[in-house]
Amino acid sequence: MRNDSFEISKGIDWVMVLLYMVLVIMGIASIFATTYRDEAVIKGFLSLNTDYSRQLIYFILCLVIGSVILLTDSKFFTATANLFYGFGIVLLLLVFPFHTDVKGTESIIRFSGFQLQPAELCKLFANLALAKYLSIPDMNFKKLRAQVIAAAIVLFPALMAIMQSETGLALVYFSFFLVMYREGMPSAILLIAFSLALLAVLTLLINKDVLAVLLTVVAALSINELKLQIKRNRRLLYTIIVIWIVAVGFQRFAVPYIFSNVLKPYQVQRIYATVGKDMEVDESTMSEEDIKKMEDRKKASTYNVKQSKIAIGSGGFLGKGLMKGTQTRYDFVPEQRTDFIFCTIGEGFGFMGSIVFLGLYLFLLLRIITMAERQRSLFSRAYAYGVASVLFFHIFINIGMTIGIVPVIGIPLPFMSYGGTSLVTFTAMLFILIRLDADRQMILR
Repeated sequence: MRNDSFEISKGIDWVMVLLYMVLVIMGIASIFATTYRDEAVIKGFLSLNTDYSRQLIYFILCLVIGSVILLTDSKFFTATANLFYGFGIVLLLLVFPFHTDVKGTESIIRFSGFQLQPAELCKLFANLALAKYLSIPDMNFKKLRAQVIAAAIVLFPALMAIMQSETGLALVYFSFFLVMYREGMPSAILLIAFSLALLAVLTLLINKDVLAVLLTVVAALSINELKLQIKRNRRLLYTIIVIWIVAVGFQRFAVPYIFSNVLKPYQVQRIYATVGKDMEVDESTMSEEDIKKMEDRKKASTYNVKQSKIAIGSGGFLGKGLMKGTQTRYDFVPEQRTDFIFCTIGEGFGFMGSIVFLGLYLFLLLRIITMAERQRSLFSRAYAYGVASVLFFHIFINIGMTIGIVPVIGIPLPFMSYGGTSLVTFTAMLFILIRLDADRQMILR
């Protein structure tokens, strides 16, 4: 612990602390607005029988955790980064023998009435470990070996999350590649990743044979356009051919394999629903029971988003008021206290309220990036970009799925959604950054 705890305010970004508290209080108010059912308000908050009372308890716990972090010497986090990562991996491994099945996920450990989701918490530990690795003195991150090790640090917990039926949380770990890009990873890797993602979407929208022909035409046109350069450098021709082979193979074999063997049927149906198409199945080979299950999945995959859009749209320009929304007050929107908490903001405060709310998130992200760029140590900068990347991914995906532009993958809205593990994780991530930033002028790690 810091000996000069009486000087805790020195260097602390109190604007960031205030912004954090505003968002969490807004989250508790939103949970209250959707779950309050005529019980005495004070009694409801003092009990542990309501979601909003439990979230308030989590908030108080987080304030204690945040205070402890601010009183801790910032060098503690660099010294223990790998230990925390190892602890997180152990927690992930403990999920397999001791997990509790909750709504189809097998990633939760339950004890004494509380639940812990290690895949959520491990995002913090992975961020610390990645920052620690990237800050190794004289480490050349432009070398392939260094990039592979860094990728393994974040992908290993992601793989275990997938094995625990938490595909949504697993995808969050890919946001750390933005940190690697900032620290020197070739932009070509990100370009390839985005290209494959785009190709996967096109595979859903366009017939696979037609898409293969289109890819072949693009490759032929590229060769014709670059024929002068190809004469001088034959490697360019080989590169175009390899890219064409990978692209065609990816859309004809890799995407169908992932949809058939990696993703679950309901996840596939959600992806198809997002792009406005039905799953391609041969009903002649299916039993009546399987066909009924498929139709039920189809209805379920679209119902949540439809109700979410209705709730947000019904808020109009200025909204109905926090506790006056019919869609969110009467449980028309599933999971409205967790994954679809943004519906409460949209219906209660309308378009203008939603813009102000998103403005708070934008301000938070820009301030974190500003903090990252003013750091004097590589560890602090990499960690700060990790925080920004994780928050951006959560915000974009969560709000995107409530308005139907991305598939529903079930990840919380930072500081807003109900859940103790989520709130503790985001709180610790943010307050560690605030502590590191406070010491930026004194410590070079």
